Amino acid sequence: MKKALILACVALLAATTSCKNCSREEEQQSSHLFWSDKQQQLQQSGGNLIEVKLPAGTSNQRIDYEAMTVYFNPKYHIPNCVAYELTATEIAQADAPDSQKRNNYTFNADPKVSSCPEWWEYKDSYYDRGHMAPAMDMRWSAKSMEQCFYMTNICPQDHDLNNGEWRKMEEAIHSWARTYKQIYVMTGPVLPKNNIEMTGKHNDIAVPQQFYKIVYAPQQGMAIAFLFDNENAINSWRNHSTTIDEVERLTGIDFFAALPDSTEDAVEAQNQFKKWPYHRDREFNDGYNYNNTRNRKRTH
Repeated sequence: MKKALILACVALLAATTSCKNCSREEEQQSSHLFWSDKQQQLQQSGGNLIEVKLPAGTSNQRIDYEAMTVYFNPKYHIPNCVAYELTATEIAQADAPDSQKRNNYTFNADPKVSSCPEWWEYKDSYYDRGHMAPAMDMRWSAKSMEQCFYMTNICPQDHDLNNGEWRKMEEAIHSWARTYKQIYVMTGPVLPKNNIEMTGKHNDIAVPQQFYKIVYAPQQGMAIAFLFDNENAINSWRNHSTTIDEVERLTGIDFFAALPDSTEDAVEAQNQFKKWPYHRDREFNDGYNYNNTRNRKRTH
């Protein structure tokens, strides 16, 4: 009996030591496992809150990246919508001192998307290369940063808007993910019904008339949307809040179709900005000089 107890204690000690070694290995690999899980999650099709339903006949190619799903328009060479989940864990990684630095990344065409513009096609345009999924939300992973600089995630955007109230709104949303632990973000262009302005080296990139941004915090049942004209926003970004219903009316896109109808109806009718946490503008600083991005030549 004593011998059995001694052997059992030895086995338990060995197992404890082994577990400690395993924990170190798991800790070293945790970020890579997290990225793989994120990619797998984004590729799910059933009941996924990043699923959107585009209007019939819309030119579209869906691209599932590691941290975002892009609904890309091959006809107009811009995204119809960019959707992603953002969690408090990712925000902690993105804001850590050793996170990915924006200055280390450059715009590139996605080599797997034949209709994706090249980065230089915006060179002589008046417009910025405007991220739909912002780099500040993707700094938790080298791969997600690289992919968010693909031109499939880019629209022609007025410089003063891109570097002004639009960016302030993005900074607030970044902080909301920390507060609410998990949010879903949808971003994209609103094109006019007729007489779409075109830009770019080959004059084949559509210029949005407006931009929308949608935020949904599922654990709190809160949602809000924002609409901006593609020009310098004189009023604060806070004054641009609206409902998801209004964005759906303008774009024809059905957001959050995976939700039960009653929940979807309630969520998409919300426009209660004061319920969202206060955010001090310009809290976030990624060390990048945004004033260097302006193009000087107007093409219209």
